[in-house]
Amino acid sequence: MKITLLAGFSGLMLLVSSLLVSAQNDPLTIVVTASRGAETADETLAPVTTITREQIERTGAISVPEVLATVPGVQISNNGGPGQVTSLFLRGTESDSTLVLIDGVKVGSATLGTTPFQDLPVNQIEKIEVVRGPRSSLYGSEAIGGVIQIFTRRGGVGTKPIFSVTGGSHNTSDINLGVSGGDSKRWYSLSATSSRTDGFNACRGSFDAGCFTVEPDKDGYENDSLSIGAGSQLADSFNLEARVLSTNGETEFDGSFQNRSETATKVGHVKAEVEANDIWTSSLLIAQSKDESDNFLDDAFATKFDTSRDQLSWQNDIKINEDRLILGVDYTDDEVESDSIFAVSNRDNLGIFSSFNTMLGVHNFDLSLRNDDNEQFGSETTGGIAYGRNTGSQSRMTFSYGTAFKAPTFNELYFPGFGNPDLVAETSSSVDLGFSGRTSNGNWSINLFRTEIDDLIAFDPVSFSPVNTDQAEITGIEFTSTVRVNGWLIGGNLTLLDPVDASGGSNDGNQLARRAKENFQISADRVFGAWSAGASALYKGKSYDDIANLVEIDGFTLVDLRTAYKFHKNWILGLKINNVFDEKYETAAFYNQDGVNAMVTLRYQPN
Repeated sequence: MKITLLAGFSGLMLLVSSLLVSAQNDPLTIVVTASRGAETADETLAPVTTITREQIERTGAISVPEVLATVPGVQISNNGGPGQVTSLFLRGTESDSTLVLIDGVKVGSATLGTTPFQDLPVNQIEKIEVVRGPRSSLYGSEAIGGVIQIFTRRGGVGTKPIFSVTGGSHNTSDINLGVSGGDSKRWYSLSATSSRTDGFNACRGSFDAGCFTVEPDKDGYENDSLSIGAGSQLADSFNLEARVLSTNGETEFDGSFQNRSETATKVGHVKAEVEANDIWTSSLLIAQSKDESDNFLDDAFATKFDTSRDQLSWQNDIKINEDRLILGVDYTDDEVESDSIFAVSNRDNLGIFSSFNTMLGVHNFDLSLRNDDNEQFGSETTGGIAYGRNTGSQSRMTFSYGTAFKAPTFNELYFPGFGNPDLVAETSSSVDLGFSGRTSNGNWSINLFRTEIDDLIAFDPVSFSPVNTDQAEITGIEFTSTVRVNGWLIGGNLTLLDPVDASGGSNDGNQLARRAKENFQISADRVFGAWSAGASALYKGKSYDDIANLVEIDGFTLVDLRTAYKFHKNWILGLKINNVFDEKYETAAFYNQDGVNAMVTLRYQPN
């Protein structure tokens, strides 16, 4: 399905736009991830979705994957319930082709190349920004599909308690306590969360299944997390902040080699920002992130994979009349500590980047260029160009082209008996054409895109190692809309995708694994005095669990209902029923997903 064919659906989507709901952006919402500089949502030339604390609480989401699943272009794959391995596919790209930041710090495993979304505490998130499309020209490796940036809680003026408690199916409990506050020059936030669930049987069990075992038991999950942040304006032109996020999880799962993991994700940084004068602002960020995993078979230790990443970023924002120039340097140093012996366990990367945004009459241009010099795979240069123009008082057209790359992971390069040290980076080129607009009671957007990826790293069964052989072509269209009708906030998004293996081999033309061609979401919410009510529905088309397209994953439709009662000016009691029709479905072959389940939440809401 090519772009010309996909465009034929745009008329249909426009007809149903008044019925759709999504987490659409307020045009004045400030976003920073798309360009590495602060700009409003209607100024950015990239397709961006922002999700606020208020939106998270309104939907009753209890996990980060549940929140991200509502974003246009995002598909989630999960290996059997809470705490289980969760993969995210953005615009049809691989699960390790989306860059993830927490408060500006790159996170994830240097061995696997992925981020443990399942372990990130949703209660400690202030906002999420999702940029769809390549961003290697600003951020370097992994940003082929886009960038996800998670911002932890930040205090404001006045002291405000943080409290919520959730309980529900599978003996699930979640308690979040904290406090935030500050004044006009200082802020702080402290929040701790403890989550527990008995879970359910992760894998439906077969020696031919993905878990390679039969263990018909409940697979529980525990997670304790803590976030601390503080900032101060020490002088009129000097700001200093520090943040730490730490999570510790324990997950039971089904497996014949391992069936329990103890994991930890730790992220911390110190950031100083100086406004040297009216035109020049300089910031320095020093950070470290860690991804740790100890794995067991019952109570016997099996494997250990700990990775750490030291980071330094120096960025300079320069205003030239109405134009903006950004110049910067990123440095990272990755290290692996494991009971498996890697031939190389340390590597560094130096990235130099620049971007320039200018207005020429009614024409808005954004140019970006970056070079990464990596100790292992060499040098990669990426670039991007974006153009935007208002096509009316309430509508706009954008066009962008960008290149990106993904560096091979330590596992792909050096895992004993498996790695291939001759691998080169995957590279891609993408084009995006967008149209957006506002009406008196809502907004809408359409984006058509195409991404071509070369030198995909794939497993070769002959050499029993990863090799650079595959190519992929991904064509798609995203439609989003939000509208207010008779007090209801209604909105949604539809993604039509054609993710194709273009390697020229036996799998040429096949659908890329775990990516559905259709993904549709709709939700509606309304406040009735002290009461509120809402509903959401998700449809995901069929997909395949393997590149040969021999193992089919059926499509499914999920419906969730929610209601809440504000029985006091600061207290809310909410109920959410998920999968109300008890749909039997999978997002990864052989791995069970939850049937009908319910959660009750008591939350303190400051004035």
